[in-house]
Amino acid sequence: MDIATLQALKPSEFEEAADGYRATSEMASTAKDKVENQIAAGIRNQLKGAAATAAVDGLKELAQNFHYVQTECALASTALNGFAYDMAAAKRKLEAALEDAKAAGCTVGADGSVTFPAGGKEVDGKVPEGGTVSASTSATDPTSAAIERQAVNMHPNPNFGKAVEFANRIGDALKEATDADAKWAPKLRALKADDDLKVTDRDWSDVKSDQDGVSDAGKKYLDSMPQPPKDSSPKDNAAWWKGLDDEERAAWLSLRPDSVGKLDGLPSAVRDEANRVVFDETRARYQMELDSIPKPPANEWTWITAGGYPAKVHTDEWMEWHRKYGDRYDFLDKSLRGMADIQKRFDATGTNGLPEAYLLGFSAEGDGRAIVANGNPDTADHQAVYVPGTTSDLNGIGGDVDRMVNLWNAARSEADGKTVSTITWLGYDAPDDVKKDAPFEHYAYDGAPAFTKFLDGLETSHTGDAPPHRTVIGHSYGTTLIGAAAEKGTLNADDVVLAGSPGVKVSHATELDVPKGHVWNEEAKGDIVPDIGRWGHGGDWFIIPSDPEFGANQMTTDTEGHSGYWNPGSDSLQNQALVVTGHGNDAPLKPPPDKWAHVK
Repeated sequence: MDIATLQALKPSEFEEAADGYRATSEMASTAKDKVENQIAAGIRNQLKGAAATAAVDGLKELAQNFHYVQTECALASTALNGFAYDMAAAKRKLEAALEDAKAAGCTVGADGSVTFPAGGKEVDGKVPEGGTVSASTSATDPTSAAIERQAVNMHPNPNFGKAVEFANRIGDALKEATDADAKWAPKLRALKADDDLKVTDRDWSDVKSDQDGVSDAGKKYLDSMPQPPKDSSPKDNAAWWKGLDDEERAAWLSLRPDSVGKLDGLPSAVRDEANRVVFDETRARYQMELDSIPKPPANEWTWITAGGYPAKVHTDEWMEWHRKYGDRYDFLDKSLRGMADIQKRFDATGTNGLPEAYLLGFSAEGDGRAIVANGNPDTADHQAVYVPGTTSDLNGIGGDVDRMVNLWNAARSEADGKTVSTITWLGYDAPDDVKKDAPFEHYAYDGAPAFTKFLDGLETSHTGDAPPHRTVIGHSYGTTLIGAAAEKGTLNADDVVLAGSPGVKVSHATELDVPKGHVWNEEAKGDIVPDIGRWGHGGDWFIIPSDPEFGANQMTTDTEGHSGYWNPGSDSLQNQALVVTGHGNDAPLKPPPDKWAHVK
């Protein structure tokens, strides 16, 4: 790039184009939300039949198109701003060098060469003549730099050294602009969609590629912005986000959606927007990878005779496939099943009045993480946060999400017209195996800080006139995590509901960091916590919430076993709904045990 081109370049024009793309992204986002949460939701809530189903399917595809436009236009906006930032920096360097050269009496040629005037002490009765040096760049090689410094020091005209400096600065600025142009050109060219009207897995996979490319090219641009706090409080996170302007927020959302989506304290709508991008990108990449793996052989089993008896074993072909692909295939398949269940919840918005879903956390790494809210917690009068127990992972998230849908439906009728948000919080590494892992307490203590921070984040991001009424609900090992959170920190909640608890690490309800009388327990008939034992994580003397000595309100249950507490229409579920909506005192309690029963 030459001087004239860089001087003529107007970064503001690229910034204006970036504003246009950002506006388009925002319009696409608004359209997506309207299609998903108003039009399609209204059809689900009011219409049934094949025509309604076909209409909803078409709207779903349209919403996905809008989401793709939203994401790609946001990336285009950020890329243009990043390019403008780099070129503006190079242009400022060039203009500063030209001004300094002019002030020093030097003349800069169109090719970047610098002509310096005569000057210095007379030599043989003559003032050292002026001359011209070519545009260059600052020497990076130590030997070259040393030779250049020696030449400057030996030259009789001091203006020579100044000219060399100006030429180097001009060369550096031109090189910086040339490098920026070469860096950004392919990134910007890549930001175009296929020439069709269908958004495919490959399209979403390309979004991830585009995101990585723009992120790499725009590192200086992003580094110039206020950085998110590291391991900070939700209030600090919220203050950081509030302090960003629209351009900066758009850049962080487009380039670092995985980071933004994890920040407790940010508005739920912002976290949802970020996590939805991560969700769609991940699902597309995983599906494409799964499709690339050969399917398992159809002849999985065969029979052999061993010791005179027939035995069913895997075929050699299946064992070979499993050795090569089995673990990865199972991981991808299970992860995609979990993502399909989350998508199913997205697609259920409007059904029987079900509010929009918010994806407040998502990761497919390891066993996976997902935080799914029914309704916006930021505006809800009542919030309920549910922590599932042992074996909970992304693959099984559907059942946990359904439980909170059931609770939302039950709580709606008890809320006296106020709003309710029920949240599934799979934000920790739950024990994988009831025998091998669940007896250990470290899963609870490892996950407790993240849970505490999430609750504090709900408090920070709430926008209502009055603080929300917040209930935390734990099932099985999830109750142990809640107890660990209360024991090691603060539990930002008004009520605690425990169901099927093997113990909460503390010995009395007053240690759970909620007002006295606001700990509620459910233990159904025949509920023996599998393989942990009834007191696996009890407090002193193995006391658990179901024991009278613990001091919890023992609510009645009409379900049986370990996992029926959220069955639709059950008293077990209805009692939880009463607590969630602030009517816990209306929940029927079990009569206290008869301490003289053994002598009757």
